[in-house]
Amino acid sequence: MPLPPHATGASGTGQRTLHGTNPARAGERNERLVLEAILRAGESTRLQLAEQTGLSPAAIANITQRLTDRGFVFEKGRRTGVRGMPAIRFAVNPDGCFSYGVNIDRDHITLVALDLTGAVRARYTQEIDFAAPRAVTAFIGDALATLLDGGLVERDRVLGMGVALPGGLGHVDLPGLPRAYAEWDSIDLPALLAPLGAWPVITENDAAAAAIGEARFGSGLAHRSFFYVLLSAGLGGGLVVAGNYHHGATGRAGRIGFLTDRAGAPLQSIVSLSALKADLTAHGVAPIAPAELASADAAAAAVIRGWIERAAAALAGPIATISCLIDPGAIVIGGRLPVSLIDELTAAIERHRDAVDDPVVPAAPVLTAQLAADAPAIGAAILPFNDLVFLSPAD
Repeated sequence: MPLPPHATGASGTGQRTLHGTNPARAGERNERLVLEAILRAGESTRLQLAEQTGLSPAAIANITQRLTDRGFVFEKGRRTGVRGMPAIRFAVNPDGCFSYGVNIDRDHITLVALDLTGAVRARYTQEIDFAAPRAVTAFIGDALATLLDGGLVERDRVLGMGVALPGGLGHVDLPGLPRAYAEWDSIDLPALLAPLGAWPVITENDAAAAAIGEARFGSGLAHRSFFYVLLSAGLGGGLVVAGNYHHGATGRAGRIGFLTDRAGAPLQSIVSLSALKADLTAHGVAPIAPAELASADAAAAAVIRGWIERAAAALAGPIATISCLIDPGAIVIGGRLPVSLIDELTAAIERHRDAVDDPVVPAAPVLTAQLAADAPAIGAAILPFNDLVFLSPAD
């Protein structure tokens, strides 16, 4: 009997993809479930794991043994202060596996290494405008050599590399964009990075990666659904729903930077580090690295605060619309702007939004992201873990 139309075809086009469950798939899910439970709790006994997961004590015993054999968890000792034989406590082994995360943007390159607990083991970054592919591979190669030679990660325990980069990297018009930068539009990233290691390479939009990182280790712990706004050389956005990143039908959900203001200018021509840099230059201020913007002198600070007000005014309408249409738990602002300046921006957005909000529609709070400026790189590093180790938020 033929399937109804809604049950055929590929996913991502509004059509359903059906998946069955087999014992091997269930076994892998249960391993991820137990590892997730230990990771969230910090440490757990077998009895606690059985209570948390609903699995039988025998299944927990088998799973914890397999996770121990793989080096993902270790016996931390025995629980004391209880009657009878003290129970063994299990904790996640930070050295169980590692992942690399790379953020390629129009004004910098960053690489981080994450361990299994989500801790950043190493960070390397270079401020460079419109880096060519060969410059990016050279930077990553040097960073990996330093990292491995220093023994900060074990080469054989690296799961893979996630790479976060803006959509339209080579052609979206931003101040100073060189014609040669269009080379990025034809680059096969996995092939470009293949000589650096035998692990898989997973690519993702930078705002999506930042939102994925924030969902796992930041605001997502309090807000299961939120809209993320990424301030970088451009302006990006991403939507997290019930803990899962929502890519949209064609993978382009959340592209807030391409919305226009009332004059028809793209938002990212106003709300971005590129726009701020152009403002500073127009006022005769020498370039300032993003990390140093909060400590700029009085003349530069006045320009920065003027830009914050214009950026907040430009964002207020779109953010009010997002609150109305999507009803997220929060609007989260992150990126390479120092935290103190993002705090000022969120406060300014709240002020400007008061003038455009419909009082009938509750406004989602505007929050500063909890992850650091490296959120896209950290989110990129989480991608191999999500593929191979972590439990899906949908489970």
